[in-house]
Amino acid sequence: MQLAELARLLNARLHGNGETEVTGVAGIEEAGPGQVTFVANPKYSSLARTTRAAAILVTEDFPQVEAATLRTANPYLAFARAIEIFYQAPVYAPGTHPTAVIHPTAMLGNNCHIGPHVVIDAHAVIGDDATLLAHAVIYPGVRIGARFFAHAHAIVREGCVLGDDVVLQNGAIVGADGFGFAKEDTGRWYKIPQSGPAILADRVEVQANACIDRASVGETRIGPGAKIDNLVQVGHGSTMGTHKPLWAQIRVAFSAHLGRNVILAGQAAVAGHCTIGDGAILTAQSAVSHDVAPGKIMSGSPGLDNKLWLRCVAAYSRLPELVKLLRKAQPSE
Repeated sequence: MQLAELARLLNARLHGNGETEVTGVAGIEEAGPGQVTFVANPKYSSLARTTRAAAILVTEDFPQVEAATLRTANPYLAFARAIEIFYQAPVYAPGTHPTAVIHPTAMLGNNCHIGPHVVIDAHAVIGDDATLLAHAVIYPGVRIGARFFAHAHAIVREGCVLGDDVVLQNGAIVGADGFGFAKEDTGRWYKIPQSGPAILADRVEVQANACIDRASVGETRIGPGAKIDNLVQVGHGSTMGTHKPLWAQIRVAFSAHLGRNVILAGQAAVAGHCTIGDGAILTAQSAVSHDVAPGKIMSGSPGLDNKLWLRCVAAYSRLPELVKLLRKAQPSE
């Protein structure tokens, strides 16, 4: 593909030789002739002057460098689309593998691919153009919209509801029992039935080995466009708003409520019954046990306002020096 054609497909403004042949994409440090790369993070700007790439996706105001540039408002998004152009994902033809087990009362839409050893139980409903790869399991009474994609070993438990364009990566589990137990007088723990389904709206993606718990009563609800990373747990009865990313190893405890466009970075945690306001951010490894106002940035454990936390971290690194000063200031006996 010529660079001019790629610029047209990405709706980017080209500075450079449009006849250059492009064969693929790569990171800026690895890219070679014939490959396109990008700069979205300012710390990589200096690499744009030394890269061997045929062209670089950059912002509109990025300085001109020796390599050709493709200028766009969002280089990272354009790079994602460039990957789609050059990488062809596997295509799964409609059909049902002979080892699949489908209950007679289950209903499947048109053009579905049902892979080896898939199980679809009683009264489950799955929309058109679904793809279920090996060992995916759909429990009784599940309802799933169109263009569902379940990678190998994904599971959807009884009565759960998934919208259109939902993707479950390998080992993702939707609707597993929430951790609910009541203590008896004898000291034994009595299991609380987890009767409420997990509801996933349109365009939700749940990545590998993440768990969305079902609710004891009511429901666990994940809003449209939410993206849930590997090894995340969303506790029973929790709600998540629209377009939310949850990075790896996050824990959202039971009955927590996360507003629209909240960002929880890696290993962050939210305690039960907390409300995290729209647009709030919890930075990596932070934990909160109280409500967080909309737009607030929290860091540390226990969570503090990010600006205060940065001051605390700066002071912590100076503690040995401060201790010496205090000792010098103390009167000798």
